[in-house]
Amino acid sequence: MEKGTLYICGTPIGNLEDITIRQLNTFKLVDFIACEDTRHTIKLLNRYEITKKLISFHEHNYMAKSDEIIRLLSEGKSIALVSDAGMPIISDPGQGIVKRCREQELAVTTVPGPTALISGFILSGIESGGFVFAGFFPKDKKDIKEQLEYLMNETKAVIYYEAPHRIRKTLAALAEGLGGEREVSLIREITKIHEEAVTDKLSNLASRYEDREPKGEFVMVISGVSKTSIEEKKQEEFALLTIEEHVAIYTEKGMSVKDAMKAVAKARGVSKREVYAVLNKDN
Repeated sequence: MEKGTLYICGTPIGNLEDITIRQLNTFKLVDFIACEDTRHTIKLLNRYEITKKLISFHEHNYMAKSDEIIRLLSEGKSIALVSDAGMPIISDPGQGIVKRCREQELAVTTVPGPTALISGFILSGIESGGFVFAGFFPKDKKDIKEQLEYLMNETKAVIYYEAPHRIRKTLAALAEGLGGEREVSLIREITKIHEEAVTDKLSNLASRYEDREPKGEFVMVISGVSKTSIEEKKQEEFALLTIEEHVAIYTEKGMSVKDAMKAVAKARGVSKREVYAVLNKDN
């Protein structure tokens, strides 16, 4: 029996006209469409007069429905996997399904469509040598602290998704942890009538929603830290250490004294002879 194919399909992130001919033809071709919210997907299919059997596939029934999808594909049925908006699997249900298909030697392909993170990055206007996508901003205090520490040293722009009911707390945490001067862009309602992109200092954005209700799902783009700033910060930290303390940091991590001396000399911008002299001043 010939096995079916899983099509990972993009869908519009707001404007229903942002759909390709290939996507529509794929929806007509497959036997089933696995979707995050059947009510949402039906609106899209009705818009283009497509009738298809739907499989509810979301975070609460992921395991059971994954088994069903694998079974149907093995029986020769073809399935389109979609999320409510954009490309599936990116911060949406579906992670792991591609791996399972590969393990079962089932065909998987993609029918690309729009993604909020790419559109948000473009609309932000933030200059960067690249970007990192980090999914939804964390909720747990420990995870937030770790994320802030990471952002303090990341030179690339970092993109997050955030829900409207959490944006105030997230902006407050960012302003407190990173300082109010960091440039951040908030983009919401992408491709919709009320599309908005605001790029400003964190301090200004944190106060922006004090007297207005946040609406729409947000893409948040945080500018990276310059390499110069990171180096200056390191030098300030090194200045608080004696050379002996600095060498000890490296040797405690398993580095030999000789290599630690070289590393300290390079980090502090001094000669190896100077470091050696300090370490052997009592000899």
